[in-house]
Parts: sequence; structure tokens; C-alpha cells
Amino acid sequence: MKFKIACLALVTSLFVLNLNAQVRHTKKHSSSGSAMARGKIVYNSICLSCHMAGGAGVPHLNPPLINTTYVLGDKAKLIKIVLNGFNEDVEINGQTYSNTMTPHSDLKDQQIADVLTYVRKSFGNKASSVSAVEVKKVRASK
Repeated sequence: MKFKIACLALVTSLFVLNLNAQVRHTKKHSSSGSAMARGKIVYNSICLSCHMAGGAGVPHLNPPLINTTYVLGDKAKLIKIVLNGFNEDVEINGQTYSNTMTPHSDLKDQQIADVLTYVRKSFGNKASSVSAVEVKKVRASK
């Protein structure tokens, strides 16, 4: 199990090294299209490596984004997780997840709003959108 976790950590680290170029590309192209389309671009560039294409996460490491209170609940709390990262063990549906999520405060307010809107409306989730104004308000309250 430890070997699998170490291998996954290595793969994730290598993937993160490639993210800077992808984030720059995403920042250049995030001004057009719908929030869902823009959010999917951000998700695929930044979130997919840990939370997987279908939002199911990785057992015991990265939590799922499907039908959880973290995703469907308090928007401000979810925005804070994206801005500040997350470094706590969390139990979801009887499983504990313990991988650290890095902060993504380098993303623009609109990018965070778009990706959270995408997550809250994808993978079978049916929650309200997140606006750039909401992200800006949470970012300012730090």
C-alpha cells in the first residue's frame, strides 16, 4: 500500500510540473464561452489529476466530488478550500481521505467561479453556480 501511495505521489508530482504551462494556457483562454465550458478547461488542467475525470477521486487519498457536502454545501467554504488548499483528513461516505490539496490562489476569481460551477453541476451534482463576485468576497475576507 505504501508503495502504491509513493508511486501515485510521484506521478502526481510529475503531473504538477506540467501544470504551469497548462494554467498559463487556461488563463489566456478563460474569457470566452460559458462558465461550464471554461470550468471544464480549468478542471481538466488542474483538478483532474487528483479528482479523476468522473469526479470519483482516489480512494483514501483524494476525495470524490460527487454528491458530497463539501461540493454541494456552503459555497464560501468550498471557495476557501480552492484558495487556501486543504490539509486535513476528511471522512466521506465512510472512507477517510488524507492527501493534501495545494492552494490555487493564483487562479483568477472567474476561473475559480467557473471550475466550482462546473464541479457543482457535473458528475450528477445539481447545485447552484458560483460567481466571481462570491469568490472575490471570500478572497478579500482572508
